[in-house]
Amino acid sequence: MIIDPGARRVDGESVRIAKDVLCARATTKICLPDGLEEVTRALARRGGRRPVVVGDDRALLRVVTLLHRERTLATTPLAMVPVGPPAAVALASALGIPTDAVRAARTVIDGFDRRLDLLVDDSDGVVIGELSVPYGGAGAHPVDAAGPPGSARAGEAAWPADPATPAADAGPATGPGAAQAPELAPGRAAGDAAPGAGRAAGAGGQTRPGADDGRVPRQRQGREPVADRPQPWWSPAARTARTALTLLTTPVAGRTGAGGPPARRARPALVRLRVEADGVLLADLDHPVERVSVATRPLFGGAPARPPDGAPRSRGLAEVVVYGHASGGPVRLGARAITVSGPDFHYRADTVTAGPVRTRTWRLLPDAWSVTLPR
Repeated sequence: MIIDPGARRVDGESVRIAKDVLCARATTKICLPDGLEEVTRALARRGGRRPVVVGDDRALLRVVTLLHRERTLATTPLAMVPVGPPAAVALASALGIPTDAVRAARTVIDGFDRRLDLLVDDSDGVVIGELSVPYGGAGAHPVDAAGPPGSARAGEAAWPADPATPAADAGPATGPGAAQAPELAPGRAAGDAAPGAGRAAGAGGQTRPGADDGRVPRQRQGREPVADRPQPWWSPAARTARTALTLLTTPVAGRTGAGGPPARRARPALVRLRVEADGVLLADLDHPVERVSVATRPLFGGAPARPPDGAPRSRGLAEVVVYGHASGGPVRLGARAITVSGPDFHYRADTVTAGPVRTRTWRLLPDAWSVTLPR
């Protein structure tokens, strides 16, 4: 049993159940690796024992890749106990492996070995399920959530701080007891308050703490106004008006009319790729496409597709689908070798993202490995 560290952290109870079921019915050696080197060492010392991967899809891919690079994948049956959230074990579920820990552990003992195809690229990487080029599939431009210049984004209510209101212009004060204007320190801006500026000067130039000079203090953003200091009467009304203006001018997806222009909807981004499948040219650089999908098994539930003229579909071949083809619809073809080239692109193989590359070739190896499934 090769128990992935992530499985121990995510769901230790399922790991314990798998250990109990397998140890009760078979002679089991438990390996708790902390890195790829320890996984490699455990596989090299397995002898005649069957490797059982306890973890998510990434853990299964690591073991399959290591066995393929050792050139022992075809002669080593694998079993798996999926542990993780549904999204992390989607590949195992698609293969037919039970996602329940008890059923999966019993399948390891009572199941049968099923041979499966494998995609291998020119860098010795493997694809168990599906490949997508470029990464992310049909790219989309971001939705324009910003309003007109000067308006706040949708959902935001961050307003700038209210500027300090200058004191009323009552002309120069004269005579005894007149307020003395504090001198500005060198380098201090005229709008900055100097220490002690909030005190009013009394007779003889003496200041009285707590006296109000009639000025409104500067209010910093995100702080509540001080209760004992007067605020301008127009501040609440101004905030209400700005809020109403923002709500009216913020674009809403799909809305038209006086509330502003409708937001741009996401649309597929086209990429320039040259796609060849067994010598048949499916796409070229002069006709951009949305994405290319390659799977080791037929794709169900997708958009209807047609094979090119003179290219009959065959069983046991990888399914190549080009979306956004120049013909107006997806094009599907069965092939054993697929080459994709073009400007730097990323691709996603099962749960692993790779790239950028300018060209990559994948070849299908029929019946290249086996996994234990329920009877």
